[in-house]
Amino acid sequence: MEYFYICGKRGMASKTKENYIKALFYLHQKNEEISLSDLGAELKVSKPTANDMVKKLKAEGIVVSERYKPIKITAKGKKLAATVIRKHRLSEMFLSQIMKFGWEEVHEIAEELEHIKTGKLFDRMDEILGFPTTDPHGSPIPDKNGNFNKREYRRLSEMPVGSTLIIKALRDSSAEFLQYLNKKSIKLGTKISVEHVEHFDGSYTIAYNGISNRVFGKSICDRLLVEEV
Repeated sequence: MEYFYICGKRGMASKTKENYIKALFYLHQKNEEISLSDLGAELKVSKPTANDMVKKLKAEGIVVSERYKPIKITAKGKKLAATVIRKHRLSEMFLSQIMKFGWEEVHEIAEELEHIKTGKLFDRMDEILGFPTTDPHGSPIPDKNGNFNKREYRRLSEMPVGSTLIIKALRDSSAEFLQYLNKKSIKLGTKISVEHVEHFDGSYTIAYNGISNRVFGKSICDRLLVEEV
């Protein structure tokens, strides 16, 4: 029944806690030791506000935290985070594949759906979708036990001239970046060939969709994750 309180104090408290757990998990991927400043910056809240929530999470065994020392997320915290991430990424896939939303539209809606407590809903989504392992942006979907089947892709910006590649995932799933890719007719599964690398600025000249001499800056190439054909 908690879902029906989503606009009330009970639902908001649960939603806020889950957002903290998810943020801690993502920060943990970059560094096992998380600072209060980094956590506050990630969630756009003050350090005292972040500290108050960390104390609550510590009491629940979700983090380990001591005064003046980095925060560490526990195994319990990681599993809870994976559950939220699973719901988010399944929601994105359902919105994209079944409801036909654009990949640039699904994130904000999934941010709300991920806090629904009814597990049966997401199990049914998973079944309808055919048990996908990645979301619309190529990110892995955790299984019901919180395990990730993560593939190691390389950035386009690391690949040499002459490479033939498939775009498999993105390092940035912001609406602005996805809209940019839409304009360039780039999506997951697009086959590209590297024609030239400009060493001065790291820009790449590539061919795809039957068109040559398409130039992309290094910042774009850093965001595209690829696999060799």
